[in-house]
Amino acid sequence: MAKHLLSQAAHDRLKAELHDLTTRGRIEVADKIEKARALGDLKENGDYHAAKDEQGHMEGRIRQIESILDDAEIVPPTADGAVGLGTVVTILYDGDSEDMAEHYLIGHVEEKPAAENVSVMSPSSPLGSALMGAKAGATITYETPTKAKLKVRVLKAVAHH
Repeated sequence: MAKHLLSQAAHDRLKAELHDLTTRGRIEVADKIEKARALGDLKENGDYHAAKDEQGHMEGRIRQIESILDDAEIVPPTADGAVGLGTVVTILYDGDSEDMAEHYLIGHVEEKPAAENVSVMSPSSPLGSALMGAKAGATITYETPTKAKLKVRVLKAVAHH
């Protein structure tokens, strides 16, 4: 099984980001380094050191994306109504009022929810794994890392597109 389970949208976005970083990004950073070198003494040249730091961060991100894509599996969205990878689930903690409902996209940290009020939740987290397969209307009890037992009700589960 692949180490990184991604939606098609996340996979496509990562491939586009990798392409951008390895083409335009590398050229821009190289230009910044060259311009900073032209300013003289490199020991006390803040522009040079900033450009080199930017280059290091960018190369780190390139390696991170390559690693994810090398070991990725594209997971199709689940049918609406059941919680699975790529599902936006709306939950309500036991005792909370309806206006306190929380929205999560179940998936890889690289997933980007379309709505601002949606956070990404790992399917391997305690709550994420307890929610897998649940349908709207179900009440789920799960154990937190501190051994507390919490209840949530699944209000809605919709495939993320």
